[in-house]
Amino acid sequence: MRQREEAADGGPFVGFRRHLRAEVVPGEAVYLLSPRGVRALYGRPAEALAPLLDGTRTVAGVLREAGALVPPAEAGRIIGELARANLVGYRSAPGEGTDVSAAAYWELAGLDGGAADAALARTAVRLVTVGGVDGDRARAACEESGLRVLGPLPSPEGERAGRDTAGDRTGGEGGDDGPGSNVFSLVLCDDYLAPGLRSVDVWHRERGLPWLLAGPYGPEPWVGPVFRPGSGPCWSCLAHRIRIHRRSEVPLQRAIGSDAPLPRPSASLAAGRGMGLRMAVLEAAKWLAGVRNEGQGAVRVLDTLTLRTGHHTVHRRPQCPECGDPSLVSGQVRRPLSLAPRPKAARGGSNDRSLTPEQVLERYGHLVDPVTGIVREVRRDARLPDGLNSYVSGHNLALDAHTLADLRGGLRSLSGGKGVTALEAEVGALCEAVERYSATRQGDEPVVYDSLRGLGERAIHPNACQLFDERQFRDRERWNATASPFHQVCAPFDADRPVEWTPVWSLTARAHRLLPTSMLYFGHRASPGSGEPRADSNGNAAGSSLEDAVVQGFLELVERDAVALWWYNRTRQPAVDLDAFDEPWLAGLREVYARMRRELWVLDLTADLGIPVMAALSRRTDKPAQDIVLGFGAHFDPRLALRRALTEMGQLAASVARVGGSGAGYGAAPPELVEWWTRSTVRNQPYLAPDQSTTPMAPHDYPYTPRNDLYDDVEAARSLLEARGTELLILDQTRPDVSVPVVRVIAPGLRHFWARFAPGRLFDIPVTLGRLERPTPYGNLNPIPLFV
Repeated sequence: MRQREEAADGGPFVGFRRHLRAEVVPGEAVYLLSPRGVRALYGRPAEALAPLLDGTRTVAGVLREAGALVPPAEAGRIIGELARANLVGYRSAPGEGTDVSAAAYWELAGLDGGAADAALARTAVRLVTVGGVDGDRARAACEESGLRVLGPLPSPEGERAGRDTAGDRTGGEGGDDGPGSNVFSLVLCDDYLAPGLRSVDVWHRERGLPWLLAGPYGPEPWVGPVFRPGSGPCWSCLAHRIRIHRRSEVPLQRAIGSDAPLPRPSASLAAGRGMGLRMAVLEAAKWLAGVRNEGQGAVRVLDTLTLRTGHHTVHRRPQCPECGDPSLVSGQVRRPLSLAPRPKAARGGSNDRSLTPEQVLERYGHLVDPVTGIVREVRRDARLPDGLNSYVSGHNLALDAHTLADLRGGLRSLSGGKGVTALEAEVGALCEAVERYSATRQGDEPVVYDSLRGLGERAIHPNACQLFDERQFRDRERWNATASPFHQVCAPFDADRPVEWTPVWSLTARAHRLLPTSMLYFGHRASPGSGEPRADSNGNAAGSSLEDAVVQGFLELVERDAVALWWYNRTRQPAVDLDAFDEPWLAGLREVYARMRRELWVLDLTADLGIPVMAALSRRTDKPAQDIVLGFGAHFDPRLALRRALTEMGQLAASVARVGGSGAGYGAAPPELVEWWTRSTVRNQPYLAPDQSTTPMAPHDYPYTPRNDLYDDVEAARSLLEARGTELLILDQTRPDVSVPVVRVIAPGLRHFWARFAPGRLFDIPVTLGRLERPTPYGNLNPIPLFV
């Protein structure tokens, strides 16, 4: 009777949202109970109105019945306030068969329950399966939740045959699949990298249709994101990131001749599979009902072993060849490099930066994610004791590993960061991971295909940078048979053989020069004996601005050049007077090494460039094997050079931190490293010890004039190199999807600290500096290649 009477008022029904239940405690409050908590409404007017807001009256009816207790104007005001707080709303008259629980759920999601039901009724879901997904079970799960399923279940056979059959596989009733249609696709797969997903993505983007991707099976069901063509990332954007975290599969894929995802053993229970499937159906129903939120742009992962969930936001790659502009990277590299004044941050940590470590982490921390980031995790190296701050951040892409053994071996098998504080080390590890990711070839880099002779003066002979001696080329097969990946010698470069070249910007000449692409980006797979040089990390740097990245890359070149002059000539160098530096953090660091039963000292390696370079060293004092470790640092400011050397040594000390007196604890370290740790001593490698005939270096012994702007440091670097007859070359390797500035800095003629023995600085500068009376003969160079 009341429903007919209220309908006669000509207005919609009004009541508390269906996910709320009102309980009146007279004289105290009206309590609203919901699945997410309880809130209270106070006052006699609220107590009078609450029983009337049960959804069976219009606003006029509520005002009429409440009139005896609450004046209409006051009652209207209260209802308006409750509506603005989303506690009451209009609803259609309750009818037979109404699913009150579902309506309450939609209203809990912020929708109108009736409107959500109507949306579900007039829309449909197109069910697509890729790979080994049980289609019948998926259809049943959709229908169980009231979703109308379009079309027959597609077959994956066409995809396996290599045909673009997305249109056939997603065909269905009605054919109304143009932009703006009410068809929404739920795509279920057994692997987010399944080959068939590419054509599914293309089909939906061509039609402007949204679709939800889900991998419902396995121990960790994945759901999402919803791809929305024209707005946000596409499947290729997501696939690019997922491949980064599965690069350990690549050596095996190469070995078996397949680029498809490697199948994993099935590991799930029926309950878990059901959870994953219903999660996917739930997300599809929410989209169809009208739910829109940021979470739909993420991959949600449920760990069925722990019931923990992960939320992994998918970011669009501006340079994506499918949904973006693939010419962005090429255009960036081909443009002249533009640098500008950049004030230094007040607290840059172990470097001069334009942002503080806190600001860097806040801006770029999202790049750490096990699904959609460029690095899976950044974690403290647990092998080190408290007081030594070293963080690691995934495999070192500079290794360009071809086998799983390559991924495991070596001191540099992981990217990492160091610092006086844990935050500095964490940010450093993140930046090194970004640096290696950005410097890895991704296919959109600009190249010119020609020979060195054909390019003329624009091109630089690669050996002007890699600096191998002709005797190294002649002896390369014997050397490479036992040398580590870092020290491999390529074949001599053929000036008449066409190869790929990439432009680099000369800050000295203000013009582009050309170098082989293979020596500028990691991941280039040159054929054996081709003579194409291999990229290494020397001069690579990430920064909070292009200017500070250039400065850091340059300082790394200076550091490694000075280290090579010392190491391969085995000259005795002055000590650095640690007491004279009187840094607060230094005393604590020395105490940590003393507890580790280690002696610590620092050598001054500063060479003709005049920029302070230091080598930190430490040895065990409680057993015959000294487990000597080293760390290097260079900076215009001698205090920062010292800080960088000592913190880098902490990174390398992690490899031997748990070696016992019996010699156990080296783990799977390469044999050349174990040989160094167990056999090298200060006695048989005397160049590691300070030169006792010289006075230890104090801060005032280093000429240093502070500069407040990073651009001034760049100009100082350019001037130093120009005065010595070489130029400062820069390749901007910043990736648009990351936006962290990354550069490769090159200075032809400066030495690498790996075994590169061409004539020049390596032999001449120690004589010029008075360290040696005559150049070291080639055969007398240090036979131990530097291993860090």
